[in-house]
Amino acid sequence: MTDGPGAAAPIDVLVVDDDVRVARVNAAYVGKVPGFRVTGRAHSAAEALAFLEGGGHADLVLLDHYLPDGTGLALVGQLRRLGHHTDIIMVTAARDIATVQDAMRHGALQYLVKPFTFAGLRAKLTGYAALRRALEGGGEAGQDQVDRIFGALGGASAGPAELPKGHSALTADLVREVLRDAEGPLSAQEVAERSSLSRQTAQRYLKLLERTGRVRLSLKYGETGRPEHRYVWV
Repeated sequence: MTDGPGAAAPIDVLVVDDDVRVARVNAAYVGKVPGFRVTGRAHSAAEALAFLEGGGHADLVLLDHYLPDGTGLALVGQLRRLGHHTDIIMVTAARDIATVQDAMRHGALQYLVKPFTFAGLRAKLTGYAALRRALEGGGEAGQDQVDRIFGALGGASAGPAELPKGHSALTADLVREVLRDAEGPLSAQEVAERSSLSRQTAQRYLKLLERTGRVRLSLKYGETGRPEHRYVWV
């Protein structure tokens, strides 16, 4: 992967899963998300530790909990004791509340339950990328910036409880990503073209995201005098 002049460095990811096939699929998913690249795959805690101790670089570890030589959370504890502060997203079939709570206490930034779709993983990764952007520059943060940081941790998509009947979380995520990737405000027609949705569907989801405070609406006046609605991700 070659970065252009001034391009942000890619986010390096280590994929850890005891199932070789699953690790390969997860790595392929990561490679499809702009700004991310897989630098290693491991199938046990020992392999993951050897990769990082041996000089392998990872900003982020996608970590299964059930490993043949221990648990993912035990590995996180060991990495911290050895001074490795790479970020963690749990990707696991473990869904008991005790494990989820332990993951939070160990500092996992996200928790993705198997089985999941590419869109589900993509949403977690884009939320993580937003978190890194929010943290750039260091210094002190006002309440607005703190809110943005913690909002990025939760991911930017509308949750199921926020979606009215007849709306799809995957479609909301698709519209969100189009806006997030845009360099400036977009019209509903532009969103529709970039997401391969109908204009009516794009407009419906844009209004939903605006109502939830995730999208800001602005008006652009043209020669006809009739303003064009344009949308930007907050």
